[in-house]
Amino acid sequence: MANFSFDVVSEYDKAEINNVFMQANREITNRYDFKGTPAALEWLGDKAGFVIIGGNDMQLQAIIDIVRRGLINRGQSTKVLDLSKEPVSANLKITHEIPFVAGLDTDRAKKVSKLIRDKFPKVKPTIQGEAVRVTSSSKNDLQAVMSLVRESDLDFPVNFTNYR
Repeated sequence: MANFSFDVVSEYDKAEINNVFMQANREITNRYDFKGTPAALEWLGDKAGFVIIGGNDMQLQAIIDIVRRGLINRGQSTKVLDLSKEPVSANLKITHEIPFVAGLDTDRAKKVSKLIRDKFPKVKPTIQGEAVRVTSSSKNDLQAVMSLVRESDLDFPVNFTNYR
């Protein structure tokens, strides 16, 4: 009997993130309430995240909302933004570094595989580096696993690749 499989990964589309960045920058430069303020959106080293600069907390939150809206419009998960770092205040401006969440570390991979094993005992999840390979003899079971993982409230983005 044939075995079917797919991989659960935590990745983001770099081209779409770049489009979100450009769209957010256009909106920031055109907004009247940001004129004459230090409000800006920049890349965090090697395009691994965003640096948001604002004059106060309200501007910072407004820019984060602009970025979230852009991600949603482009079909990306807002969970890709790691908002755990605290903003830094200096020289009458606030800077917030927001790195992107990418890759399944061991704890996250174990969490996903446990979730799958608890609900679907016939499906076999195996951790392979930064991905979880899910195999089964039934395509219907794999599709049910996909919907389970999508609907579960994980604190990181999940994507599916290598569906065979």
